[in-house]
Amino acid sequence: MSPYSQRSNAARDELGLMLDRQIGLTRASGQSASPRRDAMNAPAKPQDPQAAYTGADAVVACLKHQGVEVIFGMTGGVISPVYDALFRDGSIKHVIVGHEQGAAHMAEGYARATGKVGVVMTTSGPGATNLVTGLADAFMDSTPMVAITGQVTSNLLGNDAFQEADMRGITMPITKHNYQITSVDELPGVFAEAFFVALSGRPGPVLIDLPKDVSTAPCDHLLAAPSAPTGYKPPYRGQPLQIERALKVMAKAKQPVILAGGGVVTAGASEELRELVRLTGIPVTTSLMGLGTYPAGDELYLGMPGMHGTGYANLALHHADLIVCVGNRLDDRVTGQLDRFAPDAQFIHIDVDASEIGKNLPCLVPIVGDAKPVLIEMIKGVKQWEEKPDFSAWRERIDGWKKCYPMTYQPKPPAISPQAVVELLGRTLPEEAIVVTGVGQHQMYTAQFYPFREPRTLISSGGLGTMGFGLPAAVGAKVGSPDKEVVLIDGDGSFLMTIQELATAVRYKVGVVVLILNNHFLGMVRQWQEMFMDKRQAETDLQPPPYAKVAQAFGGLGREVTTSEELEEAIAWARAEAADKRVPVVLDVAVEREALVLPMVPPGGANADFIPCPGQKREE
Repeated sequence: MSPYSQRSNAARDELGLMLDRQIGLTRASGQSASPRRDAMNAPAKPQDPQAAYTGADAVVACLKHQGVEVIFGMTGGVISPVYDALFRDGSIKHVIVGHEQGAAHMAEGYARATGKVGVVMTTSGPGATNLVTGLADAFMDSTPMVAITGQVTSNLLGNDAFQEADMRGITMPITKHNYQITSVDELPGVFAEAFFVALSGRPGPVLIDLPKDVSTAPCDHLLAAPSAPTGYKPPYRGQPLQIERALKVMAKAKQPVILAGGGVVTAGASEELRELVRLTGIPVTTSLMGLGTYPAGDELYLGMPGMHGTGYANLALHHADLIVCVGNRLDDRVTGQLDRFAPDAQFIHIDVDASEIGKNLPCLVPIVGDAKPVLIEMIKGVKQWEEKPDFSAWRERIDGWKKCYPMTYQPKPPAISPQAVVELLGRTLPEEAIVVTGVGQHQMYTAQFYPFREPRTLISSGGLGTMGFGLPAAVGAKVGSPDKEVVLIDGDGSFLMTIQELATAVRYKVGVVVLILNNHFLGMVRQWQEMFMDKRQAETDLQPPPYAKVAQAFGGLGREVTTSEELEEAIAWARAEAADKRVPVVLDVAVEREALVLPMVPPGGANADFIPCPGQKREE
């Protein structure tokens, strides 16, 4: 088994057993697993050509039954019957994209902003394969998505027909589950399952492959969609004995830290996390995906840990005797060199996905469950403590690290510091504003210097690190949350990868503000070249187009910003214009070209080996 397929296969085994028992769907090579599958493989019975509806109508009915309000996608040959049915029905909004990858990222942005399932639909072949990056991104970041892909007619499957691609095989490692429909009778059950699976347990993407002969097949009536399968019950509340054991371990700890991740956002458990921290007095740090679950600026908050995390978060984890992981998978960007991560710590690990617990580090108290109900039970237990543990000495030690290693940077006027742009946004935007990023230095500056205080206010590509994620994700977030400000912080390299979605934003009047921190480099790679490759800048020097003019050419607004003095006014202008004219507004900000993202853990190093911010010296 490939290491990267472990989670996918574990999830498939669990789901597959349930589905085989419940309704007999198989999930792999087409071998029959049930009488129902045998029936599915049997020749189709003749159907009335005068029937009032088609399979495409049934697809639309299933989507409406699931409460779908918007679909992101691009039509094409074999999916066109479904688009025709959508057009005739008229109740579901559709957003036509510039590229199918953009559709997938829009669905991600929509899902991350709203908590609902993002839906994407494309044709077969290249239309479907263009979704792969977005599906992998959603899989890594536990984003609920349902992708509907057209497919060639069933009699042509396996014949290398025009625009045929084996989407089940291609996407098996990067989806929670996938299906290929063989008859209209399957549609209601499969769609109900797909949406249930996408949202249940650890969320993720599900793919439905739809041959054209199914979408054009006649059906007598729109079949009533069944309820979600009752046999699949993901772990939810956690084992009471394990929770009780965790509380005992916490009460005995001397130097504990809570490490919260994206699972807290997914579970809607931010308030519970905050109450647990307040009641126990345990310092808390959050991963990139967990930013906003605990308010920045609070005295118990340590910021983000890991490769570009705060020095004091990394030192706190390194010296901790107990780490309580909540909805965090302890990936390499958080832990650094695994065998040197938190060498003296024991672990309590709370996660709805059992395959994540103990995957990277041994765990003293595993708790398989959703973060919200587990934290609720832990809060009840903490309130019954006869004597509250005293962590004041531990917090004083951490405060000392905060004084030694504050988050700072050294401006180099007249150049605009990229960190200063992010700080200004943090002082300007309301707490509920949604900040989206691409991937690169700008992403880390945002994580380091923007004061996230609420969940679902940061949308970024975490696990896969997908350049080009930002613009389409921002469009999707704004479509899902039209009453909130959406601001994209992007880099000149990342923005160029999906720049065509400016046309989508203009067409659908999506008023997002885009700040490009333009250093004319692939900045993060250039930083590694400077620090670890003897400053050999191999293929990282860019010549980006004039982005402000490009935005104008697409029908949006754009402006170049070259001095610090004009920055605040330019941001105010962009926000006002985006809200008033409902078009994308691009600020092309010329920032210091060779600024570094610091602190930084060197490659292969332990978190305690971090390189501090400019002007700071390691004292430990």
